Amino acid sequence: MFFVISGFLMTGIILRGLEAGTARPFSIIGFYLSRARRILPALLVLCLVLMVVGWFVLPATEYLQLGKHAISALGFLSNVLFWREDGYFDSASHDKLLLHTWSLSVEWQFYLLLPVFMVMVWKFRQSRQAQAIALAGVLLLSLLLCVVGTPIKTTAAFYLLPTRAWEMLAGGLVYLLSLRLVLTPATQRVLETCGFALLLGTIVLFDSNSQWPGWRAIVPVLATMLVLLAARQDSLWTGTRLAQWLGDSSYSLYLWHWPLVVSLVYLQRQDSVPAIAAGILLAALLGGLSYRFVEQPARDNLNLMRQRIGALVIVAVTVLVMLPAGVILLQHGVPGRLPVEIDAVFAEAENKNPRMGECMQNEFSQVPECTYGGPRLGAIVVGDSHAGALIRAVERALPSTDEHVLDWTMSNCPTIANIKAVGQLTYKCGTFIASKSQSSDTQHERAPLLIINRTSNYLLGPNEPDRTREVAVPELYMDKPFDSRSPEYLQTLREGIIDTACAFAKHRPVYMLRPIPELKRNVPKTMGRALMMGIQMRVSISLDEYHERNAYAWKTQDMAAARCGVVILDPLPLLCRDGQCYGDVNGHPLYFDDDHLSEFGGDRLRPLFSSMFLTTDSSAHDVPLVETTRP
Repeated sequence: MFFVISGFLMTGIILRGLEAGTARPFSIIGFYLSRARRILPALLVLCLVLMVVGWFVLPATEYLQLGKHAISALGFLSNVLFWREDGYFDSASHDKLLLHTWSLSVEWQFYLLLPVFMVMVWKFRQSRQAQAIALAGVLLLSLLLCVVGTPIKTTAAFYLLPTRAWEMLAGGLVYLLSLRLVLTPATQRVLETCGFALLLGTIVLFDSNSQWPGWRAIVPVLATMLVLLAARQDSLWTGTRLAQWLGDSSYSLYLWHWPLVVSLVYLQRQDSVPAIAAGILLAALLGGLSYRFVEQPARDNLNLMRQRIGALVIVAVTVLVMLPAGVILLQHGVPGRLPVEIDAVFAEAENKNPRMGECMQNEFSQVPECTYGGPRLGAIVVGDSHAGALIRAVERALPSTDEHVLDWTMSNCPTIANIKAVGQLTYKCGTFIASKSQSSDTQHERAPLLIINRTSNYLLGPNEPDRTREVAVPELYMDKPFDSRSPEYLQTLREGIIDTACAFAKHRPVYMLRPIPELKRNVPKTMGRALMMGIQMRVSISLDEYHERNAYAWKTQDMAAARCGVVILDPLPLLCRDGQCYGDVNGHPLYFDDDHLSEFGGDRLRPLFSSMFLTTDSSAHDVPLVETTRP
């Protein structure tokens, strides 16, 4: 909705400037400065306030993140940063105080291009019709990219300008159309009513599980176009004093609402109705204060300055606010600001395999094959990031320091040969696993191979509350894509898991680790934030909940054991007790997020991994099977 309104307003400003001719020639630089005067002052104050408050309440990892996000927001590149950050180890959206600035970055990027484009069209033909045709052509291309790209690359489609530009261009077309139409009051009422009905339909029909933007975004865009086209001055919806105030202060309200949402999550009050009501009132207060004492004075004073002086002031203040953000980055979040016991809990979020980024394969780059330990091969670990998180624990379990663990891990990659992903012509994960499973290199034959995966994530989808939209439609397939996680889909992945494990077992003893308990909440963050409020909190799930989620994965592993002698290793006796799987031991987190064991947590499994080396025989059948906790 805001994109459409923005496109409407900007197209009007530029077109009026072009049509003014030599009497008052349109200046692209002047347009940029006017946008900077409108956007930057309130954003600068927000970033500065958050950094000051963050000094007292944020741990080093989150303060470091805030500094990085502040710089990207003020440089209008936060949409690109959030797109690039999105991934397996990305922090939840409700941990990012400046996440909402992605839309400002998209708008600014649009502002950079729109006047240049319209000036070029104007030089070719000085007519409104030419502008409309040109804008419509780009709109259709952007809309096509959005509709086609959303199911394939949802995150990129959400954050990046090429797939969002059509929404702003739609507003531009409405402006051009409004110059030609003369509507009766009755027609205006009908258009406005239809527009608000469509907006209501958007709220009712779509939810957080709906893929966005895609074709669904057409509905609110069309709704906003109708309301803008109606342009009713006496509307009960838009003509009241409250509506006018909301419109005037909407930018500041937008800036302040999201940090308050994040604060409610931080305080674990996101489900409290009184807390939500207080948050809404506080957002209105802060937004109103920002509009009255930041936006208006800054705009008025900057407008009085000569253009060059105003530009220098804007740049200077922006740099001054960026400086502390840069210091936060250089000082790695300035650790040591919080009490030692709280810092220690938060620090576990960084207690992970330091070589994961160096050694774990991914879809975007080729990394060299890594080894952990001495000169002789002692074991091979294959799997996804759960394997990468535990590989050093396997290294420490080796019987000799002369031996090493060979790293065959790849981020977000199930151990299924030739697995494919929707929208990717060549899925490196599938070819990577296929090449490893077909390897018969004699130097690898006697080394035990351990498969570690977040298997239920691929079968059932993620279980984190903020990733529910990824559950409905699976990304992975073998021969054909699936539109749901149907029994056929599950069976296809089951066969792929078993076939791949048995292919490995032709050349070496193979072990499979039962799935690590997924706790759904970031363990060190949840515990640390509770400690800041004087609360001792434990994060856990029940064994019943664990077995309900992982029953299909367990059965699949059992079938692999029956078919080709794969040995199952069960971590539950080392991680769970009294019917609960806890995320800590004596207040020390076992996880660095919600589902990956930290180095400390991995050490709990060292006796389990040592069991792979208790025999001198290379046959997997001779290795003692660790007792499993069956559902």
